[in-house]
Amino acid sequence: MYRTIILLLISNIFMTFAWYGHLKFKSTSLIFVILASWGIVFFEYIFQVPANRIGSNYFTTAQLKIIQEVITLTVFACFSVFYLHEKFKWNYAVAFLFMLGAVYFMFRK
Repeated sequence: MYRTIILLLISNIFMTFAWYGHLKFKSTSLIFVILASWGIVFFEYIFQVPANRIGSNYFTTAQLKIIQEVITLTVFACFSVFYLHEKFKWNYAVAFLFMLGAVYFMFRK
């Protein structure tokens, strides 16, 4: 179960860099950043696919998805603040709290 979460965390770090890392290099050629993103996404999939395979032994697919979304938002919030140097706003925290509410209802028996 914890392996799933660790693998999802690693895959999300790769995914976030593939999708948003190029925003720091806006003068770089679009074709280059597309190709670089594809290369990074390969590593995302190396972790994502096993995470879902392993996780499906413990969680429903809906539960896996909500875990994925919480990890994605957490990784993205850290990425946007520390890598892109954007400010973390109060409404982001509120949105995250609503996401935790979604987790609660997704895992409620």
